[in-house]
Amino acid sequence: MKIGIVCYPTFGGSGIIATELGMALAENDHEVHFITFTQPVRLKSFNTNICYHEVSVAKYDLFQYPPYEIALASKIVDVAIYEKLDIIHVHYAIPHASAAYMAKQILENKGIKLPIVTTLHGTDITLVGKDASYSPVVEFSINQSDGVTAVSRSLRQDTFKHFDIKQDIEVIPNFIDFNRFKHLEKDHFKKAICPNGEKLVIHVSNFRPVKRVQDTVHAFNLIRQQMPAKLLLVGDGPDRHNCEKLCRMLGACDDIRFLGKQDAVEELLAVADLFMLPSESESFGLAALEAMACGVPVIATNAGGIPEVIEDGECGYLSVVGDFVDMADKSVKILKDEKTLARFKANALKQAQKFHIQEILPKYEEFYKRFV
Repeated sequence: MKIGIVCYPTFGGSGIIATELGMALAENDHEVHFITFTQPVRLKSFNTNICYHEVSVAKYDLFQYPPYEIALASKIVDVAIYEKLDIIHVHYAIPHASAAYMAKQILENKGIKLPIVTTLHGTDITLVGKDASYSPVVEFSINQSDGVTAVSRSLRQDTFKHFDIKQDIEVIPNFIDFNRFKHLEKDHFKKAICPNGEKLVIHVSNFRPVKRVQDTVHAFNLIRQQMPAKLLLVGDGPDRHNCEKLCRMLGACDDIRFLGKQDAVEELLAVADLFMLPSESESFGLAALEAMACGVPVIATNAGGIPEVIEDGECGYLSVVGDFVDMADKSVKILKDEKTLARFKANALKQAQKFHIQEILPKYEEFYKRFV
């Protein structure tokens, strides 16, 4: 098949999954065309079955805001015609689904059929999509898609709850590429971070308020009062400054490192002992899955789709949103005993293998075939 993929090319989960899916499809002999405003951050390796098409937006004084949706629709039309696409797969509804619908109508006027598959990832439904400025278009675009998928049962339920959806939504979960995310022996690297054998806790996110990163700092501060430990905070965003202030207020900065955005996050996960995800809302919890694939147990909240990924008491623990004291207690429960830690690490890897990309890729291929 010739598959067009539209996504955000940044560090967010939807863009990462879209890029990883496209690369896996290319490895499976499909021809994949990425259509977005810059090259996706995960699109590093060369593959003859992958082509990237940049969406450029002309700037005119008439426009207060560049009309990206129109430029995207035009680029989809161009690529569909000249590359003879069989299907277009858009990730994150806003504005990709509506742009794809516009492109589909233009192509139908030219006698060309282009089926649209829309994958819902989370905040395009639970946060941004509910905004009155966008909700009518989001609802219409979902209903006009030929096929719709969601990354968790929780997100599927939220979509039906918040929108008047007239068609079914198929749950196809996120996945992990074990060629990249796996446990690596990097003792020298860990020793540089934890020179005295401290336990290493890690958090990775975009530092938006919904991620509640300050809860990680609070929980870690309680952990380090009970055992030697270090914390790596990976990523950047609007809450980083508040986390830095909190770190100073608690006097914990000697044990906390802010690493900013990192491309090779798997190398950091590979040396961690525990991953912390205190989010207020998560449609799936991709960062947690990546940690588990590296053999790292997870302490997370019981929000959204996270319980569909993490088995409470087996590969980690779940806590109520905001209860960082409970998260700290459960962290210590795992970290204080080497046999317990080893068991949780083994269980984390075993659970992650259920989401192996080779298990999920055929589900997308079968879904495409329904409309091509």
